[in-house]
Amino acid sequence: MVSPISNDAVGFAPLAPPTVWQGWDAFVHRAPAPARDAADPAWSQAEREDYHSELAVMRTPAMDSVFTAVRRLLLVNRRQQAGARRGLIISGPATTGKTTTMMALGRSFQLADARQHPGQDDRRPVLFISVPPAATPKMLVSEFARFLGMPVTDRLNQTQITSAVCDLLCELGTQLVLIDDVHLLDTQRRAGAETSDQLKYLGERIPATFVYSAIDIETSSLLSGVRGAQIAGRFKIFRHRPLAYATEQDQAVWDDLVRAMEDLLRLRAHRPGTLVKHAPYLHARTGGRIGSLSHLIREAALIALTEGTERITKQLLGEVELDAAAEVQARPIRRKQ
Repeated sequence: MVSPISNDAVGFAPLAPPTVWQGWDAFVHRAPAPARDAADPAWSQAEREDYHSELAVMRTPAMDSVFTAVRRLLLVNRRQQAGARRGLIISGPATTGKTTTMMALGRSFQLADARQHPGQDDRRPVLFISVPPAATPKMLVSEFARFLGMPVTDRLNQTQITSAVCDLLCELGTQLVLIDDVHLLDTQRRAGAETSDQLKYLGERIPATFVYSAIDIETSSLLSGVRGAQIAGRFKIFRHRPLAYATEQDQAVWDDLVRAMEDLLRLRAHRPGTLVKHAPYLHARTGGRIGSLSHLIREAALIALTEGTERITKQLLGEVELDAAAEVQARPIRRKQ
């Protein structure tokens, strides 16, 4: 009989999700697991597994472009007291790093805000939520309230919650509102259309810059019709594509990303440069998707640790099953192995 896996067995400490302030603030200020020498006898197996489980995703040109675009929008919106503030939608296929980019953006902004306002721990410069499935306007604004730790009872109606949320965000100095998974809003249905209207209203009441992320927003109902025209008239769209590998410049960007992730590995028998050598293969396996690349390297590293080989080889990489999108992309490659 296989014994169940417990949290204690894997050294896991549950964390609050980033969609509540405690979890978000912990994400912003959480230091990565220390990178010791791989041969350090004081570095336990569980600690080494934790370290490789959270290998950082490197900064990419796409992240830099989003950061620049949002900095400019913050300046544009700074003195606008009413009306249609400008925003950004990060759109692209799944596992291309949209949510990672959005969270990195929020983290960078909050740390900068803390430097500008030292000692003001009651500020909430960033709000981060995810659109719930089949969202209604009340469900959406309740996510705002939940992030802020505001109690929401059944006796409070949508208008009351919305008013309280907007007033509190103004008091707390919120300047950046990040909303993930807006593609879940189906504006062809009444609830989705009304929730889209609620987002527009919140954008007018809260003096902040709004950034959405979505899977292929261009093909969703959110940009169609009169409501869609309003959103399209207020938001830029940044296309967060998988990284290409066609030109020398594309290859240099991908190779640098792989090299940076390989430099983070702390495996006792791993041969440096192995992953960079296989960078074309890694691109073919993942389709240039950053999320898939991170998964592939982290899982391979953890297999190498738990099985005692302490190194990543191409054969090991080939044994790791990835997300369905990446596996469909890689089928011709894997048949050639």
